[in-house]
Amino acid sequence: MEKIVLKATKRNVTGKQVKALRRAGQLPAVIYGRHVEPVAISLEAHTAVLVFSKLTSSTLVTIDVEGEEFVALVREKQRNYIKGNLTHVDLLALDLTEKIRTKVQLVFTGVASAVKEFSAVLVHRMEALEVECLPADLPERITVDISPIKEIGSSIRVSDIALSQNVTVLDDADEIVIIATLAKEEKEPGVGEGAEGAAEAAPSLSVERGKKEEEGAEEKKK
Repeated sequence: MEKIVLKATKRNVTGKQVKALRRAGQLPAVIYGRHVEPVAISLEAHTAVLVFSKLTSSTLVTIDVEGEEFVALVREKQRNYIKGNLTHVDLLALDLTEKIRTKVQLVFTGVASAVKEFSAVLVHRMEALEVECLPADLPERITVDISPIKEIGSSIRVSDIALSQNVTVLDDADEIVIIATLAKEEKEPGVGEGAEGAAEAAPSLSVERGKKEEEGAEEKKK
């Protein structure tokens, strides 16, 4: 995995004064973690936005704060509700020697012949897997080949997905990830469960700690 580094500077500006930082092309952020006191920082906005737009919820990013490096995950991105631009980012600093728990996005590849030959509908029951591992072993995404789905009723379960031995999957091994159903079954009760899974794809980490800054709360109220 390529190391992603963003340079940052410490900042003393908080509250409403951060608007001046944004006008100057800076993106306010905060780093926090189990073994880290919260650090208020500023990132060069244009570069940071480009980098964050390419990250998954489980991509590690190194924040270089005036020579001190923090390996982190993006915990929360706050946006201006009208313009949609980033206004603040929360970064969860990780200890590389401690295992973390988080959800990793599933990416589906291949062609399921059940769709072409039997007009099946593929129903996604899960959009992410919850895993536990050391930060260095954390996958950015998990690829799932759907080509084994060849007929109605064929499915791929959690146990069918091969991962590194360094990564432990916490979801039930028998849980269905994706299944081929008849088109008429698409609206039957329970089929829509995949949508709820997608909404939960953001990291849920055992090391999650920290505090929100004043500007984050104010932006959410706007």
